[in-house]
Amino acid sequence: MGRAALARSIADAVARRSYGKLIAFLAAAMRDVAAAEDALSEAFAAALADWPLNGCPANPEAWLLTVARRKGIDGIRRRHSGEAAAVQLQILAEVGETTSAVMDDAAIPDRRLALLFACAHPAIDAGIRAPLMLQAVLGLDAKTIASAFLASPDAMGKRLGRAKQKIREAGIPFAIPTRDELAGRLDGVLDAIYAAFAEGWSDPGGTDVIRRDLTAEALFLAGLVAGLLPQEPEALGLLACMLHAEARRRARRNTDGDYVPLAEQDVARWDAAMIAEAEALLLRASALGHIGRYQLEAALQSAHVERRCSGRTDWTPEVQIYDALLALSGSPVVALNRALAIAELQGPRAALEIVDALAADGRLVDYQPYWAARATLLTRTHAYPEARAAFDIAIGLAGDPAVRRFLQGRQAELPR
Repeated sequence: MGRAALARSIADAVARRSYGKLIAFLAAAMRDVAAAEDALSEAFAAALADWPLNGCPANPEAWLLTVARRKGIDGIRRRHSGEAAAVQLQILAEVGETTSAVMDDAAIPDRRLALLFACAHPAIDAGIRAPLMLQAVLGLDAKTIASAFLASPDAMGKRLGRAKQKIREAGIPFAIPTRDELAGRLDGVLDAIYAAFAEGWSDPGGTDVIRRDLTAEALFLAGLVAGLLPQEPEALGLLACMLHAEARRRARRNTDGDYVPLAEQDVARWDAAMIAEAEALLLRASALGHIGRYQLEAALQSAHVERRCSGRTDWTPEVQIYDALLALSGSPVVALNRALAIAELQGPRAALEIVDALAADGRLVDYQPYWAARATLLTRTHAYPEARAAFDIAIGLAGDPAVRRFLQGRQAELPR
């Protein structure tokens, strides 16, 4: 590998590993998320220009932070004057003192949790808090975030821009709130972490490095929140839910890389230690006396494990949990998954009635699992032409080649 390619590879790796950590540190100092993003973006551009010529520095995070600080100073001088500029320049000077003392990457303070809670401030519109965290802390672009929240990229981009402006204008502090302030912010933080995990989960084979890192980052952040708030049952429930799902990662692909649905997975390939940890967390959460969304999500995962390992065929517990989850969330995705559980309990025709009613929800028009579920249910009722058409849409929307091949195979099995 040439020097330029090596430098780009190292810069990309640092970006994936440290983006959120560096943004959080800079944003806390600059009190401006958008300005911190701009400064770090310029620092990465400088790295790609400098490192091929002079070699990668021993401490790339510290190097990037130093350059981003300089870019941030330039930006403040361009945008501000007078007392406001003096205050921010003094803060960035203190960042410079911290940077000069850094001997290794791990010495840079990790302020991601503080940034997460800043993005969940009551002054920020509740509907944009989780997307803002995904962009600010994890570096996802508006298009990816829009897909995760069933929205258009243009609308999402504008809403993110307004939220960052609100943080700057309102002077929202970048700090972990006090105990009495946590309740109003925790839900948004948990939603963002779960959305990040779900985005990483969409690449079960781990072939997309960015998504693989997202999964690890989300698990790390969930662990931090659960450790910070061990008496918050929803924080424990979220971590339990994610661990249950992650425990099945290896089983979601066979040795040829083909997609394997849950009902056909080899339970021997599930991570037993991870499942045991998830079960222990769920038990701790249930003892705290308050049931919420993520505990119910984790309970569903636990029910799947019990059913697959015991061979039990009764789907009643799953349907009951979905009923409670739907009552809490009103989510069309939850309603869709509930319909699939009802298909196992009451038959495909009962489920199709629910799926047909969900068709009126515009958020599911481009949601690939909706069309795959519809195709599967139509197949079970022997409505083969309609099933074939639904498979066509699902195949067209499938971003994962393995899932696309799986759907194509199921479609090819339909009688003519």
